[in-house]
Amino acid sequence: MVIFAVIISLTVEKEVGQFLTTGPFILGAATSILSGYIGMQIAVRANVRTAKEACGSLNGAFNVAFRGGLVLGFVLVGLALLNLVLLVAFYKNQLYFLRRGNHNTTWTDWQEFFECIAGYGLGGSTVALFGRVGGGIYTKAADVGADLVGKVVAGLDEDSIMNPGVIADNVGDNVGDIAGMGSDLFGSFAESTCACMVISATSSQLMNNGAYLYPLVISAFGIIVGFLTSFLSTHLMDVDEASKVEKSLKYQLIGSTVLMTPALYLAAIYTLPASFTFAGQSRAVTPMYAFACTALGLWSGLCIGFLTEYYTSSTYAPVRKLANAASTGAAPNIIIGLSLGYRSTMVPVISLAVTIYVSFMLANMYGIALAALGMLSTLTTALTIDGYGPISDNAGGIVEMSNVSEVARERTDTLDAAGNTTAAIGKGFAIGSACLVALALFGAFVTRTKETGVDILKPLEFAGLMIGAMLPYYFSAMTMEAVGDAAQLMIIEIKR
Repeated sequence: MVIFAVIISLTVEKEVGQFLTTGPFILGAATSILSGYIGMQIAVRANVRTAKEACGSLNGAFNVAFRGGLVLGFVLVGLALLNLVLLVAFYKNQLYFLRRGNHNTTWTDWQEFFECIAGYGLGGSTVALFGRVGGGIYTKAADVGADLVGKVVAGLDEDSIMNPGVIADNVGDNVGDIAGMGSDLFGSFAESTCACMVISATSSQLMNNGAYLYPLVISAFGIIVGFLTSFLSTHLMDVDEASKVEKSLKYQLIGSTVLMTPALYLAAIYTLPASFTFAGQSRAVTPMYAFACTALGLWSGLCIGFLTEYYTSSTYAPVRKLANAASTGAAPNIIIGLSLGYRSTMVPVISLAVTIYVSFMLANMYGIALAALGMLSTLTTALTIDGYGPISDNAGGIVEMSNVSEVARERTDTLDAAGNTTAAIGKGFAIGSACLVALALFGAFVTRTKETGVDILKPLEFAGLMIGAMLPYYFSAMTMEAVGDAAQLMIIEIKR
């Protein structure tokens, strides 16, 4: 982080010694690290308490695990929003007053102002790069190493106290699914908000009416909706049967989306001016257009969540088909598993394509940034159900290693089965929002540089397109190789 901050200070700042962009970058990185640290600290404590509650009742264990995930969601979104508000207030009331000796800032000042704040999102994404990839490699290497040695080689039960790799596996769940996922979604949240404000700076109507704070209003409404939906789950619905665990988590997604829709409407109607335009564009955008963009992102996120649940939950046909395939050998199981994974991409891609097309037609690049914010408006709920997964998983390991009753182990297994699905749903949100955020950042760049288009048929652009299409496969190969190498070393060490 320090090295990146030095590079930004030397290359981005207009004068040596300035920290207009470097300061927000450091703050974003520090916030991401702090959110991950708090999330892991809460998860470690919630693991033990969930295991204890599992000895008494399923409902008690579910509530503890769920509330542990709530802390991750509200801490991350709350800190991100608080820091953005403080940055806006500081730069508006202090920085330009010191630079110019008065409060009469120009339109150019506002554009530079938001470009500096964009460093906040870059800082969060820098930490996410290492937290997500490094944490993911650690998690899967520990998982594969512990399972191969324990189950296959030594014939031990899962999470057996005789397997030293179980501790690494439990730690890895916190590192990858709590800190890694949290930093990833924090980066997406900060970047989409900053991209939206950068584009806002090109509209005189938004700047004159203070409507550039519209992205922050959306996130504030998201926190309120998160409180309401979490209250419904923990106080109005008792999870006293195994079948109710997954239903309760599903109701969280549905409830937050339904409640967030009118909240987005109110935010657009009462925050945005009656109509506004952006530099270089003649078509006016209305609050209803902005609402439509955010609503599209919100509901496409729900579609991605439901589709992910369908392909990963043991309740539905795809997982049952895959389980049946295992009865005939490993080869059909791997082939059918890959085919299901490839097929599962169709609906999410179509949802994102429709969202991007309609949002662009309604509000150009500003609409795409709003669609990304709409998808992330229920981030508190998405992080809650994502954090619930590793907490319930590790609670099961603690119950197994503590040699408590079989009933407690059955209860934690029930929670863990739903947790595996919720973890997949969180990854779906992360990938879908990352797609929209990347396009929103590109839109902010195009808007500020006043580029009218890119001709991909030119040799240089087409060559870059081919290289860009190759990079995900190369990075995936490197991460898979890293997991394999680390798992092999773990197996050797555990055998020793």
